[in-house]
This record gives sequence, C-alpha cells and structure tokens, in this order.
Amino acid sequence: MKDSTQDTAEWGEHQEWQWNGHRCHWRHLGKKSHPPLVLLHGFATGCGHWRRNASALADAGWSVYGLDLLGFGASSQPAGRLDNRIWARQVHGFLNEVVGEPAVLVGHSLGGLVALSCSVFFPQWVLALIAAPLPDPMLLMLNPTDLQGTRRRRRPWRRRLKRWVVVLLCRLLPLEVFVPLVAHSPLLDLAIQTAYRTNVIGDRELHRLIAWPARRPGAVRALRSMSIAMALRPLRATAPSLLKRLRKPMLLIWGEEDTLVPLEVARQCQRFQERLTVHVIPGAGHCPHDEKGQLFNTALLAWLDDLGPQVLDSREWAKRAHGRLP
Repeated sequence: MKDSTQDTAEWGEHQEWQWNGHRCHWRHLGKKSHPPLVLLHGFATGCGHWRRNASALADAGWSVYGLDLLGFGASSQPAGRLDNRIWARQVHGFLNEVVGEPAVLVGHSLGGLVALSCSVFFPQWVLALIAAPLPDPMLLMLNPTDLQGTRRRRRPWRRRLKRWVVVLLCRLLPLEVFVPLVAHSPLLDLAIQTAYRTNVIGDRELHRLIAWPARRPGAVRALRSMSIAMALRPLRATAPSLLKRLRKPMLLIWGEEDTLVPLEVARQCQRFQERLTVHVIPGAGHCPHDEKGQLFNTALLAWLDDLGPQVLDSREWAKRAHGRLP
C-alpha cells in the first residue's frame, strides 16, 4: 500500500480487490465520508491517467476512487471476453463491495462507454455520469430511427458467420509482434501524441503509464480478447442503444480538436439522448482531462454543482433503499 496526494500518476492510496477471481487495482483520495466519485480510464491506460484531476476533485469535497479495468493498468489481463458489459459488471461490483454506495461515474473514452453501460445496466448504483469523450463507431453508423420498434433478428447462420470472420481476423493479426514492437520503441510516443493536441513527446510519466501495461505478459491476449468481444457486441450493448435507455444526468466533455473521436460524434450523441449536456474544451485533443486538466475539472465541478440537490438527494434515497440509512 502506498500513499501520495501529489498530482502525479501515483496519486492516492493504492489497494487491490478480488472480483470473480481477478485481481483489480484501485486508488482512493479524499475523505470517505464525502460523496463518492469513481474515475474510469480509457484504452491502454490506467487510473494513473487521472493525475491532473484526482486531487482537485478531492479538494472540492468528493471521495475520489480510480479503478483499473480488467485488461489494463495493474489489474488482471484475462483471456476471456472483455467488453463494456463485463467492465460495467466490474464497476458494479466495485461500487457494491468497495465503495459501498452509489456514486458519480467519470470516464475517459472507453471508460466513458463503461460508465454509460453501468448507468443503464445498474441505474440504482449511479448518481450521474460524465464521459470525456464517448467513443463507439455505431454512433456514426446508426440513426435514432434505427432503434425504434422491433428490429429483425439476424438469422443464426449470419451471426455464426460474423463471429467466425471476426475471430479469424483477430487471430490472424500479428499482435505478438506488433504490441511489443510499439511498447518498446519510439513508436509508442508517436501513438500517444495522436491523442493530444499539445506536444507530450518527452513526458516520461505518461510514457511509463502506457508502456508498462503493454509490456506485461498478458497484454496481447487481453487485447485480442477485447477486439473480438467489442466487435461481436449485441446492438443493446452499443452506445446508441444505451443512450436511448439512459435515465441518469449525463455530461459529455469533448476536446475541440479531438482527431480520434471528432466533435461530430458528440452532436450525434445528442440525437440519441437529447437531455445530455455537451461541454467543449478549446485547444484539447482526445484527452482533455490530462491535456487541459484545470479546464476539465472546472467544467465537471460546475456541472455537478448545478445538479446540486438532485445528485445528493438521489444519493441519500439510494442509501435508504439499500438499507444503509434508517
């Protein structure tokens, strides 16, 4: 166990939690009597990526948790199915067994999709959610009308054919060569730079944060498992369907110059969920929480302050429903 409250990738108190036989790494910062807020990282990173945010959120009166999703950070890298449904169940287990009460979820990129999934699948455990940004190719492939009424089920032979093709292609990918090559070479710095608008080449802490999990023995099998599972998700597990079913307050924070998930996707999200709020951070790329940490924290806290009693009242109601208040 290690404790640090500085604005570094090693923020907070580190602990491990066992979930379904898997080791899950998590952090905490702030007073546990304060309302909980759980940070969910994006692809290829871990909860250390919230280095610019955790202490500011704790100072603002939140009990801040960070969780490494399965396959990433210091958590286990299993070979089984890894998609947003599994990660949502992991977050639900974390809220139930570690946090002990409903929380606000904040997710970066893939973590935003996980936060959305958990909010729809386990709404009684989520007060509100923030996604920064929300990636899912289906957002550009579907229209709201595509989700209306009863969709014709794909014939079994077509489902089997799709699964066969996806599995074959993912197994043919030379990940055993590609992942170590990138993780141990300057190519990693170039890959990281694509997610940022400002120059981050030379940021050794950021490099280590992403390089270390990619160099672990289970990194390739976890990546292959995730690639297969995410490609074969049912429609109900994609962002368009999840947004349509969402009943919780939601904020989207988007980097104005995000080239990986362009701002156009945020506008498409609003077509599926009109009640969500979009906040654009100028001069930021795909990682606004890290690149423009102060602006990100200000926007997030202002939105939560505007919700005010709505979040805290629902928190107290949820605690009573779970028998934690008389």
